Amino acid sequence: MSKLVAVAIAASLVLIAPAAAQARPIGPDAAICENGRSAAVLVRVDGFKKRTGKLRVQIYGSNPDEFLAKGKWQKRVDLPVAESGPMEVCVGLPEAGNYAVAVRHDLDGNGKSGWSDGGGFSRNPKISLFDLKPKYAEVYIPVGNSVRPVDVILNYRSGLSIGPVRG
Repeated sequence: MSKLVAVAIAASLVLIAPAAAQARPIGPDAAICENGRSAAVLVRVDGFKKRTGKLRVQIYGSNPDEFLAKGKWQKRVDLPVAESGPMEVCVGLPEAGNYAVAVRHDLDGNGKSGWSDGGGFSRNPKISLFDLKPKYAEVYIPVGNSVRPVDVILNYRSGLSIGPVRG
């Protein structure tokens, strides 16, 4: 094998390796997602407007009347926003069943919802200034006795609309 071919192969492996690497689950229940044998959601959050503040992931149970009701979440995880890439937050669940995921990006980390903050839900329903809270039927997901991946794309206010960050 020529030196040129060997260098080309080595260079291609360097370029491929980072793409193949996967983020590890984070949060207090991360070990549950790594084990994979218990009911859990692995919430993959992406689309951050800025890399500041806190990320909150809340899990709601199967009662539609309790979805987004104050204090009615079953589990909540608060984490500082990562410097780059999607955040994969593992949340262990008490049992298999239907659950809804709500995510909030508190841009300034003050613990209060503000107009600049972002948010999203499981199944990524479309939201608007007139309809900020989707119905439970639009967001619930069935979870078995294993880890259920859930992608959530954050939405932010821009003028009179709400949606993912462009660019």
